[in-house]
Amino acid sequence: MFFHLSIWIREVTDSFNWLNVFRYTSTRVVLSTLTALIISFLLSPWFIKRLQNQQLAQPIRDDGPETHLAKVGTPTMGGTLILFSLVIPTILWADLSNIYIWVVLTVTTLYGVLGFLDDYLKISKKSSAGLPGRFKLVFQILVAGAVFYYLYGTNVTGLSDTMKYKVALPFIDVDSYPVLPMALFILFAMVVVVGSSNAVNLTDGLDGLAIGPVILNAFIFMIFAYAHGAIFYGKPVAEYLKIMHIPGVEELIIFCGAVIGAGIGFLWYNTYPASVFMGDVGSLALGGGIGSLAVITKNEFVLLLSGGIFVMEALSVIIQVFYFKVSGGKRIFLMAPIHHHFEKKGWAEPKVIVRFWVISFILSLLALVTLKLH
Repeated sequence: MFFHLSIWIREVTDSFNWLNVFRYTSTRVVLSTLTALIISFLLSPWFIKRLQNQQLAQPIRDDGPETHLAKVGTPTMGGTLILFSLVIPTILWADLSNIYIWVVLTVTTLYGVLGFLDDYLKISKKSSAGLPGRFKLVFQILVAGAVFYYLYGTNVTGLSDTMKYKVALPFIDVDSYPVLPMALFILFAMVVVVGSSNAVNLTDGLDGLAIGPVILNAFIFMIFAYAHGAIFYGKPVAEYLKIMHIPGVEELIIFCGAVIGAGIGFLWYNTYPASVFMGDVGSLALGGGIGSLAVITKNEFVLLLSGGIFVMEALSVIIQVFYFKVSGGKRIFLMAPIHHHFEKKGWAEPKVIVRFWVISFILSLLALVTLKLH
């Protein structure tokens, strides 16, 4: 909004030259991050108190680690504030004529609505069972399918079909990237986004465990979005890096900055021992947003690396369930997702969290290295 307002004021008055600073994404990403951080910091105490007054507490599983019983009564649905803190700055500072901004906002918001309903049902029933898993999955698939069909099944991006349906593979030259049929590419995009959303949801089981890697991934995709879309002295940065140039995708750094700011503000209150949990409203939304960034910037396989913690958590659940069924009730892990396995082995919760953060940081650095491995 301020981006468009600054342009309008300049055109109408032919003065206020200093407003030109808002044309630069580098300026607006800083303002977006700070705005999200300030909103999150200022509103969190009031919001947490409201959640406590409404008795919107997180149901605690009886079969979980015994240390989690101390978390009874901790308010959940803090992801509602995360969503507010990232959506408002994005709208304030982004170029709202950019289709990619609306795609990530749509996926993030609608997945957040799904998570909100799931959290509300859990609290109402005082149970860990909310919406049926099948319903959530169908909703996620429909949203991702509709959004990415609109983005890539029409001419709204202005990209050629070859560019739209290319899939970037690690260690392969950009000219050798495979081009998928439209239907197969959209299906691929759906798998990435839905998988990312649910993987972050599974990771959100300890205080601050999920939001740390989310912040790191938002930073990684901020760099990738800028690299794929920015132009320096009339030449795309992507040409130097030998990656795909996607005009307009650099605007997504405004959204990434808002995620980072909102995430840091939330982490202040979510760090161990947490004063609030994000709930499914936060984890499903943030996971969907990260997955959308990966698809739009053509870095779906990079997400497997930068989001390695999410992948590990999701795989641990899949492996546990599969082995339980084929072995007649035996388990590989003491408990899944895998962060609970380490708790059951006697690791203190803060140790699990910090070590997972360290792993996520290392994987994020390795993801950055892939920018030059072409």
